[in-house]
Amino acid sequence: MKIGVMGGTFDPIHNGHLIGAEYVRTSLNLDKLIFIPSGNHPFKNNKNISEPNKRMDMISLAISSNKYFELSPIEINRMGITYTIDTIMELRREYREDEIYFIIGSDILFELEKWKGFEELISLCKFILLYRSGQEDSINKKIKDLKISYNIKIEKVKSPLIEISSTEIRNRIKNRLSIKYLVPESVEEYIFKYNLYNGENLHE
Repeated sequence: MKIGVMGGTFDPIHNGHLIGAEYVRTSLNLDKLIFIPSGNHPFKNNKNISEPNKRMDMISLAISSNKYFELSPIEINRMGITYTIDTIMELRREYREDEIYFIIGSDILFELEKWKGFEELISLCKFILLYRSGQEDSINKKIKDLKISYNIKIEKVKSPLIEISSTEIRNRIKNRLSIKYLVPESVEEYIFKYNLYNGENLHE
């Protein structure tokens, strides 16, 4: 099988995530794509991230209509700081004979060499770069440099330009602005049912 892995905070998951994931799945003919919400992220201030069960609930609602999408809690369930190398090693134990593709954005491409266990990581999985128009020159140069230095395997998938971010969605809710069409309807209903992103549901 060809298995895609999309990690992130997903606070909340939005239509940009879903559209990008489906573009990747169909472009590379993946057999399934696993969404993995982050646990204790080494590069983020985790105290302001919503509770793990809330983020997982929203992902579950968002992907329920796509039989190729799955949700995994492996980073949520892991104690301590969450590193991608640990996640991929765990997936590799489960999917020993399958191809694993880790999905990254163009911003991550330029940070990959700083990741914990980078050289081991690239031996355990391939990468899918989800990029937008106008980024070709810089990413092509970086990919070429990485291939020369590390023989890394990176597939490119061009994504439609969709300017949606989880930060924008949270800010719109705080400012009492509509988030309709930014997130799936089921996720919008969940957010307002549990009164998320007005500060009361976040860790102090």
